Amino acid sequence: MQYRQFGRTGLTVSRLCLGTMTFGLQTDEAASHRILDMAADAGVNFIDTANVYPLGAGEDLAGRTEEIVGRWLKGKRERFIVATKAVGKMGPAAWDQGASRKHLLDAIDASLQRLGTDYVDLYQLHSDDAKTPLDETLEALDTIVRSGKARYIGVSNFLAYRLARALGRADVLRVARFVSIQPRYNLLFRQIERELLPLAAEEQLAVMPYNPLAGGLLTGKHQLDAKPAEGRFTESVGKAGAMYQERYWHEREFDTIERLKAIAAPTGESLAKVSLAWVLANPLITSAIIGASRAEQLSDTLAAAGFTLDDAIKTQLDEASVQYRWGDAAR
Repeated sequence: MQYRQFGRTGLTVSRLCLGTMTFGLQTDEAASHRILDMAADAGVNFIDTANVYPLGAGEDLAGRTEEIVGRWLKGKRERFIVATKAVGKMGPAAWDQGASRKHLLDAIDASLQRLGTDYVDLYQLHSDDAKTPLDETLEALDTIVRSGKARYIGVSNFLAYRLARALGRADVLRVARFVSIQPRYNLLFRQIERELLPLAAEEQLAVMPYNPLAGGLLTGKHQLDAKPAEGRFTESVGKAGAMYQERYWHEREFDTIERLKAIAAPTGESLAKVSLAWVLANPLITSAIIGASRAEQLSDTLAAAGFTLDDAIKTQLDEASVQYRWGDAAR
């Protein structure tokens, strides 16, 4: 496993971060712990979760993933960098979601209890909350950092202009600054290269992309005219299955995958391994978030951390997917 400094912080994290959103719905606790064991044995020291996980479960099961991760961490917490997120809906009340001071201060305490720890290394906004004044959110996060409940703060799913504004306001207010971004990024979704990644480079932000394999589509195992195999694109993950189909399940994407397969073939490696290596080959990427619903799915992706992509192959992949630097922002 390779490691890299986490933005402008003193943290050092593995090039691969284990995502956990399948834990508790698609993956039971025993299987989840096997996945965590396998990642740890491979040198992964970075775990990402969120208070709303597992994916597609709804409010009644929200928090189960953090509990599963917390039980696994017992007795070995100090060996891992733990990140979680808030903003998503956790209950029926109007204040059970968002980035208000009330919700964030309540949410961090609830996450720490579920994780069985007194701090997280990275506390992230899962998405932007335009309804809450930005200053209120930043001051609440600063309170959390100063209390010792989070060492650093970051964002996920932010537009570049909103992140730039947040960084500027943090400097004016003299409060804790965001140190990382967690955007969607893969060969079928490259829009962040236009504004978000240049901003990250300028501000020395760590970049930890999710969906590096496009929900599994970049394994090359799916067919457009065939029913999706059990997993990210099915009803087994609730409404999230429809969301993933809207993101990726289109003729254009499947046509691109055929071109990518042809480019990857001379390497002798799987399309999944080559696709993940392409993400990691971007010098602005700190750590890519990988996930699995079964331990055996991890073998290929874990190996990608030590796989160096040939420059010529990378250029061909860039050219075959260049259209994904633009496109429908809703997808």
